[in-house]
Amino acid sequence: MTALSPAHPVRRGPRGSYSAIPGETAGSPPWRALKSVILLVCVVLVLLPFLAIVSTSLADAAQVTKAGGYVLWPDRPSFAAYSALLSGGLVSKAMLVSAGITVVGTALSLISSIMLAYGLSRPGSFGHRPVLMLLLMSMLFVPGVIPSYLMVKQLHLINSYWSLILPSMINAFNVIVLRSFFMSIPRELIDSARIDGASEVSILTRIVLPLSKASVAVIGLFYAVTYWNAFFNALLYINDAAKWPMQLVLRTYVVNNAALSGGQVDVAAGAPLPPAQSLQAAILVLSIVPIVIVYPFLQRHMNKGVMVGAVKG
Repeated sequence: MTALSPAHPVRRGPRGSYSAIPGETAGSPPWRALKSVILLVCVVLVLLPFLAIVSTSLADAAQVTKAGGYVLWPDRPSFAAYSALLSGGLVSKAMLVSAGITVVGTALSLISSIMLAYGLSRPGSFGHRPVLMLLLMSMLFVPGVIPSYLMVKQLHLINSYWSLILPSMINAFNVIVLRSFFMSIPRELIDSARIDGASEVSILTRIVLPLSKASVAVIGLFYAVTYWNAFFNALLYINDAAKWPMQLVLRTYVVNNAALSGGQVDVAAGAPLPPAQSLQAAILVLSIVPIVIVYPFLQRHMNKGVMVGAVKG
């Protein structure tokens, strides 16, 4: 039996590598140069909007007017927009609210998710299958806005910070990922600890969690980003503007282009008010800085924490 040869054979390089460019290998200088140019273009396209936002937040009124709205590079950088926003009280209070909700919500979500995932990872635990089915069903059947609002109202959480934490405290996907990772831990370790007389709490805190630092760090990052970026729950449940989180301020004054009043910004006596574009850009920068600072410390855990927990189990 004769093997059929392809109509367009793929060229094999000297080291066994394949290339889409005829006569060139994947490691040849022309191929590396092409990849470098493509990556450079992608980096520029990603960084250019960030540069424009940061530059506009540092520009004065004359530069903004001359550039027609957005400045790519300020000639005379000024922090007047940041000073006016943080001194006015609106943005500084919103950042404190968002930071508090993020810290408290992430801690409660991690504790509850870890305990639930550990219980579901132990075969034969009480209510194992019914609870797991309810968790999976919650990923398929999401409650609507009106039932959620009525539930929060019935619990007397309207205009309370708890309305921004409790409705989204447990995420089913995050619990499934943690459960899969816990199930990948060798059962012999847990059995030996149980033979030595260790309780379930000791097994969880001394064996399971130290081996699951990567997954826990990534899930914590997921929860933190979710709490920090959430605005819809605040839009529904928070009626007092003094309790607005940062993302609701961002939506109101940047997305909806609402004007900032004199009581929401503070400038020195006789100093002109920064332009609206600079104030909006400064609000946007302040809203993304905390996540940009935290993410690099947890980024190295991303592949290990998510891929291992999602594949195994």
